[in-house]
Amino acid sequence: MSKDSNHVRLTHLTTSSGCAAKVSPGLLHDVLARLPIEHSERLLVGIKTGDDAAVYQVSDELALIATVDFFTPIVDEPRLFGQIAATNALSDVYAMGGVPLLALNVVAFPVCSLGTEILGEILAGGADKVKESGAVLAGGHSVEDKEPKYGLCVIGSIHPKKVITNAGARPGDILVLTKPLGTGIVVAAMKADMATEDARRSAVRWMTRLNYKASQACVGCGVHAMTDVTGFGLLGHLKGMLVASGVSARIAAARVPAHPGVKELASIGLVPAGTYANRSYVADWVEFAPSVTAVDQDVLLDPQSSGGLLISVDPERARDLVRKLEEGGDLGSVIGVIEEGAPGRIYVE
Repeated sequence: MSKDSNHVRLTHLTTSSGCAAKVSPGLLHDVLARLPIEHSERLLVGIKTGDDAAVYQVSDELALIATVDFFTPIVDEPRLFGQIAATNALSDVYAMGGVPLLALNVVAFPVCSLGTEILGEILAGGADKVKESGAVLAGGHSVEDKEPKYGLCVIGSIHPKKVITNAGARPGDILVLTKPLGTGIVVAAMKADMATEDARRSAVRWMTRLNYKASQACVGCGVHAMTDVTGFGLLGHLKGMLVASGVSARIAAARVPAHPGVKELASIGLVPAGTYANRSYVADWVEFAPSVTAVDQDVLLDPQSSGGLLISVDPERARDLVRKLEEGGDLGSVIGVIEEGAPGRIYVE
């Protein structure tokens, strides 16, 4: 018998929620380092630089972007969970500058204990966002599991010479962020019934916002590098960009946007476990100025779910990019600058 979705708290069925459930970036790096790197003239982007998706060239005019992303419930409402998970998965294509074409559901669900009504709502939420993106939802795969999990495998398209990766940042570039940080902290507070309505409303609004318009603004401005900010936190994903690009960066903590009430929640200890894994991952790469508080650090390391785009853009194009982002309804927060220096090093002031 199916259970009423109004009486089931999905977030209480998991040990961690959303992208905070990711395998620690340090552990993942160690595992991937043991795998052989595939070499193919048609594989334009693989696992070497830890980019958002793989890119495979089909012809002189067409390359396919392939990605898969799924996670545990981040909210209790099934349809909303489906929307957030799908938005998060589609973001990988947008982070490469591409357009989603086709999506497949990836589902793990305790059908035996929860029935099919809640599962149907989750899938409907995912379908909402796939439709909004203009892609086609064409099936998927499911398994029985004690912890619910949902996401998508997405195929997108792009011209082979127009792929935006995380490896093109250049000294002097401006760093721009398109969504506020702190979803991991807000979700932890929601799970404990301690999140304010403003914090919850803001987190849900941004987690369900597709990165489509932001991506198109970046394509139009010819940005040098781009990645989306998810489970490894702002500093973790920035480190990946810097290592891939062979540069360092300086960011201003005070200029990094956050959801309402996030710093207050962090100050009382409502910080997801993924934050500590992210801190360990970047510990040898990041230098915090004495003025950067422990709370500020937690926000910069907070694992995001369906986060914004982190962009490296020529300073002469930065103002135009910020204007286009803001006109499209996204943030255009200038948070730092790319510098010459040891690849991967980050100074936070």
